[in-house]
Amino acid sequence: MDRRTPITRRFLLKAGGAALGTGALAALLGACGGASTPTTASGTGGSGAATTVPTRPPGTTTAAGSAAPSASGAPAGGGAAPGSTAAAQGTPVGVSNLKPPKNPNAIKISWWFGLGGVLGKAIETLTEQYNDSQSEIYVEAIYQGNYDDTLNKYKAGLPGKQTPNLLQVYDVGLRFMLDSQSAEPMQTLIDASKFDMSNFEPALLNYYSIDKKLVGMPFNSSTPLLYYNKKLFSEAGLDPNAPPKTWEDALTFGEKLTKKDGAGKVSQYGMAIPIDSWYFEQWMYAQNALLVDNENGRANRATKTFLNGENGVKILEWWKSTIDKGVGTNLGRGGSETQKAFAASQIAMTFDSTASMRGIVNGIGDKFEVGTGYLLRPAATIDQGGVAIGGASVYIMKDKAAREKEATWKFVQWLVQPEQQAAWHVATGYYPVRKESYDLPAVQENTKKYPQFTTAINQLRASKQTPATAGTVMGPFTQARALVATAIEETLLGKATPKAALDKATADINQALDLYNASVR
Repeated sequence: MDRRTPITRRFLLKAGGAALGTGALAALLGACGGASTPTTASGTGGSGAATTVPTRPPGTTTAAGSAAPSASGAPAGGGAAPGSTAAAQGTPVGVSNLKPPKNPNAIKISWWFGLGGVLGKAIETLTEQYNDSQSEIYVEAIYQGNYDDTLNKYKAGLPGKQTPNLLQVYDVGLRFMLDSQSAEPMQTLIDASKFDMSNFEPALLNYYSIDKKLVGMPFNSSTPLLYYNKKLFSEAGLDPNAPPKTWEDALTFGEKLTKKDGAGKVSQYGMAIPIDSWYFEQWMYAQNALLVDNENGRANRATKTFLNGENGVKILEWWKSTIDKGVGTNLGRGGSETQKAFAASQIAMTFDSTASMRGIVNGIGDKFEVGTGYLLRPAATIDQGGVAIGGASVYIMKDKAAREKEATWKFVQWLVQPEQQAAWHVATGYYPVRKESYDLPAVQENTKKYPQFTTAINQLRASKQTPATAGTVMGPFTQARALVATAIEETLLGKATPKAALDKATADINQALDLYNASVR
């Protein structure tokens, strides 16, 4: 791990500890990725034109603005929180919904989180259960808006130490948490208490570990999956229990699954892939390819990206070929339009998060059986790499009183016990962090109801653990994802070749990396 001057010392505070003015602080945090584009449900921002669902006239376009949350209420993509408002999610911002403490002398700790709707309710339910289970510690769980809102409020609170005891931070915030040095490394607490981590899922730990030391505790984690319509597979003469495994297979399957009406217009496409940079990242990892240098930003701060190299260009060439060959359609950014088309049997295959599984299956009901498969990959590298997790982890703040840190650590230990992780998984669809959770009746019953999740856990465990599949760590990750989404979009719309689109995104991301790294030296 690099050990340069932390940003909290370098520029977040003036000499003598006085807080910077609001404007100056915002500018400085913007260099650290604090000022980000609004995110869609899948973590990509911006808008653009997209080819439409098959029921619309061919060649028409529709604006792809902020996407709605996935059908499950779970964030798709790299873990960005649902982009809808707090009111729409039904979770008030900045206040606690929990019962007051039963012991007025209990140690009070605060937990800021960035998941609304049913996910936020699941967090509040777990927290209530902990508060009811003992009287020594009282945890106040407070929704702060989406992930960006939560992290930006935390950054704004750093100079004046107006921060919580426990903070939920999405995956792309890892670099900031490292550089700010504002959180107690989780490994320090694990070692001091001899907390047993031997039965945790290695892939979940790897993302949040630097130099084999855990920084944040994995909390809500997901990966991408192939979802397909078994009924349409059968109608096309395909084995409904044997989904494609490679990019090449998918094109062949797509030809058989694409249908045209009497006028020659496509009425059913073989596939649709949401415009989301998370899938681009995952297809890099599936080739065991790094997205950035310095071991994917894990040996030191990333200084350049490799997304315009051979591996990245291959991704967009294949993605564009699904459109050019007429077996795929572009339904825009996010994932809401793609989910609608999949549920309406207008597309036979798509990609989504494992955390969206329950919502997808329940939304389709008995219209058809949903099949799942591993993330597709090039045939040449099918035995290399794997998937990396998206989602968020929790961090314990360093600047709190010792008794508060101890109380927060006790709560985190409770939170990751098999029983709590089983309840969290059943309520949300996120992976349990503990392997033992899968042996508990609640999870086994849930898996019987949603057997598709077996594919998810098998894929996770089959992924080779490498610097690539550990996931990328870089400062301006939010900006990078928006730039990659634009490159994908321009390629699919024929505005640029894959190489040209990625060359531009690479130049812009490298510039953003230079600015970030200069700001924290």
